[in-house]
Amino acid sequence: MLIVLNKPFQVLCQFTDRDGRPTLAGYVDIPGVYAAGRLDYDSEGLLLLTDDGPLAHRLTDPRHKEPKTYLAQVEGEPGDDALDALSRGVTLNDGPCLPVEVEALEGEPENLWPRDPPVRFRKSIPTTWLRLTLREGRNRQVRRMTAAVGLPTLRLIRVAIGDIALDGLEPGNYRVIDATPAAGPSRAVDQPAISTRGRRSNPHPRPPRGRGRR
Repeated sequence: MLIVLNKPFQVLCQFTDRDGRPTLAGYVDIPGVYAAGRLDYDSEGLLLLTDDGPLAHRLTDPRHKEPKTYLAQVEGEPGDDALDALSRGVTLNDGPCLPVEVEALEGEPENLWPRDPPVRFRKSIPTTWLRLTLREGRNRQVRRMTAAVGLPTLRLIRVAIGDIALDGLEPGNYRVIDATPAAGPSRAVDQPAISTRGRRSNPHPRPPRGRGRR
């Protein structure tokens, strides 16, 4: 079993917390599943859960890393130098990053849900939405990469892992899809997705075009 959850902001990727913070238990009511990989407490979007050990291993094994796509709202307006640096792979304190596909969007992504609480930003400084696709997964990597080129991340949403995308799934909702360890996540979408919690929202259109780097 493979579950696709749209994790809300400030929810832990675990089912219990001694400090009483929100966890997955408030959103996923299927017993025996756990997160395959992670998404930071202050990040939102696509999180995969499973009850299948071999599948979880494949999903998290660095040798089988699926590309992960994020929408990042950053402070400032990126110039070509910043986009080129991200595309080539910036160097962080734990070493150089692999090249990244990055695109500066023209305006806000369509049908973007509001964050609760809202993002706090400085009115005197513009913000920009970036779409980034990474093929590695370091701790808080997107945030550290954008900060390294002078673009602090204000909001971060994971929208896809391989061929699995949110596809209009609302925050806090999930759907169950069929998958096998041999197939991996990129083939899991061959089966119809069913919403198992809450109502489905309209599918998100593709974000507006912008300046991209590959």
